[in-house]
Amino acid sequence: MKLKKTMALLLTAAVLAMALCGCSVTVSTPDEQTAEAPARKEETTAEPEQAEEQTEAEPVELTVFAAASMTETLTEIADLYKEAAPNVTLTFNFDSSGTLKTQIEEGADCDLFISAAPKQMNALDASKDADGGNPDGLDFVLQGTRIDLLENKVTLAVPEGNPKNLQSFDDLAKGLQEGGILLAMGNEDVPVGQYTQKIFAYYGLDEEALANEGLLTYGSNVKEVTTQVAEGAVDAGVIYATDAFSAKLTTVGVATPEMCGQVIYPAAVLNITKHEDAAKAFLDYLTTPEASAVFEAVGFTPLN
Repeated sequence: MKLKKTMALLLTAAVLAMALCGCSVTVSTPDEQTAEAPARKEETTAEPEQAEEQTEAEPVELTVFAAASMTETLTEIADLYKEAAPNVTLTFNFDSSGTLKTQIEEGADCDLFISAAPKQMNALDASKDADGGNPDGLDFVLQGTRIDLLENKVTLAVPEGNPKNLQSFDDLAKGLQEGGILLAMGNEDVPVGQYTQKIFAYYGLDEEALANEGLLTYGSNVKEVTTQVAEGAVDAGVIYATDAFSAKLTTVGVATPEMCGQVIYPAAVLNITKHEDAAKAFLDYLTTPEASAVFEAVGFTPLN
């Protein structure tokens, strides 16, 4: 008891002394100190929340199946996309659209599909019935994501020196009828091969008869056809304008829509993707001015 009185007197004396010196003192009771504690706790818990906001996006790997004719452009665009989405790694599978369609149908992992013709995309699109190109009722396209991304041109390319002096598709048709031309074309399941077949039909040419006469060679995708022309193994080849540009080949003719129709490249996110948002974001990026400039530089016409 005496000790408590002594402490009280000492505290009072200290307060009076400091008041005389012009100093101010705040004395907190135990209850007031307890009330201040939660406020300090809230201040400390705010820091982790700020740190979480600064956390980088989770890494994502997207698998893109694309027509072989897009090899150069998509490889360049992938480098640009690193700046827009540094957390995304793009893995490409380039081949003929028919081969890619079969791989998807057989269960291959794929987030985004870009075909060199509507036919292969239609065959995976549940919104298309049998008459619309989906006879097997396959359902792989994520509805609402499909777009017509690009348009290309079908061209007649010749090797260096143009040994048969071809100047047009008319010259090609005449040369094939006379038996003096060796032409490279895509297989029947390859879009560029299907466009070539339409050109044959336009000129009234019999593909089977030409093949039996040894006037045709085939490639499993447009890159194989392009290589045959570049190496001078054939007199000419039917390839896309973009492949001719990339291979620095001379073109002597451009097929009109009446000859083979429009060359449309549809693109869509697939419903088997595990990264829907990231796949949609990359598809959106393919329609930006930055990506469009890359496509246009080689001869594509962006449609979005």
